[in-house]
Amino acid sequence: MRAAIHRALALLPLLLLTRCATTGSTGARPETLNMPPEEVRADLALLRMNDEELFAAGSSAFAAGDPARAAACFERLVTAFPDSPHRTRARFNAGLSRERMEDWDAARRHFSEIADPLGTGDALDAAFHQAEALYHLDRFPQAATLLGRIAARTDLPVARRIEAQVQQGICQVDAGDLDEGEKTLRAALASAKAAADRGEPADEYVTAQGQFFLGEIYRIHCEGVTFDPDAKADELSRTLEYKAELLLSAQGHYLRAIKIGNGYWATAAGERIGNLYEVLHRQMMDSPTPRELKGEEVEVYRQELRRRIKILLTKAIGVYETTVATAERIGTGGPFVDRARASLERMKQLLLAEADVPDEPAPPPPATRPSSRRRGVIRPNSTPTNTSQRAGAESGG
Repeated sequence: MRAAIHRALALLPLLLLTRCATTGSTGARPETLNMPPEEVRADLALLRMNDEELFAAGSSAFAAGDPARAAACFERLVTAFPDSPHRTRARFNAGLSRERMEDWDAARRHFSEIADPLGTGDALDAAFHQAEALYHLDRFPQAATLLGRIAARTDLPVARRIEAQVQQGICQVDAGDLDEGEKTLRAALASAKAAADRGEPADEYVTAQGQFFLGEIYRIHCEGVTFDPDAKADELSRTLEYKAELLLSAQGHYLRAIKIGNGYWATAAGERIGNLYEVLHRQMMDSPTPRELKGEEVEVYRQELRRRIKILLTKAIGVYETTVATAERIGTGGPFVDRARASLERMKQLLLAEADVPDEPAPPPPATRPSSRRRGVIRPNSTPTNTSQRAGAESGG
């Protein structure tokens, strides 16, 4: 039935041409569908091709960066030549073409026809692609279940199992199950470390992706901690301390992603670290003043808060600058890099607005200095009390 429908649709341009050619000039002119000449020629060309020609034309179009033309060729082959030896591969390639077009539901339909999470070759690859299409359709639990079946296989190379497990954890995170997602990602990265110790390193893209999404879990936790407007100063301090712990945990995983060395996830992680400080800056700006503070205490508190905020802005700018510079050096791009550039300019403007805020005072110098000549011996003279004296002392003057 489906094949018949597709054949009928494929013949539609030919029928329209026939109708236009045979319509007389008398009476009311019927409304016709005007197709661009190049589209008519393309459709007619597909109708004249056999399965070998369609497969070759689709492959050439895909390689030339024309996924729409490739999809038309492969889908024509699938519907018009059900017994062709190229049909399974054409179905797979049609899915790839629709994936390239970000037509995720069409891609899912193609891959689901041939996917087998317990299979090999194209069937296994199609299962991975089917899971990706489900992910982009926000069908996270279905994608996680499919990937979990692949990850549980003991007959697959360890790198493929780790790939499936990392993607499964990502689907669990985006489904909102942060605890289960963290367990899955940690298990995948532990397997990757064990494999690397055996001389079977996993794909750096996959391991960096796993560390990035562990960072995402702690970022989500950090952003979920808010300041209670009715809290007292000590309660607000504890809240800020807890947020700082979560921020540092997220930052730690992002830094591990950067250290792995994959360009895409390194720049993504850099953008996220800058974003951590940017979001904390915004939340602190919006935080309430403790209610027990009165009069001059309020002004002192807000001034100290602005000083802390200025530090966060400076940190964010530094991270964004490093991220953009790294991306430019290695020639990578994408949404993370674009966001980093936009955030960098925004943070610079915010820092300008805080120009009147004094910098954090320098820590006081130590009362005494260890001798450079012998361990444990203290210099007899006291530390100079002002900058000019200290500079002279350090230079031997």
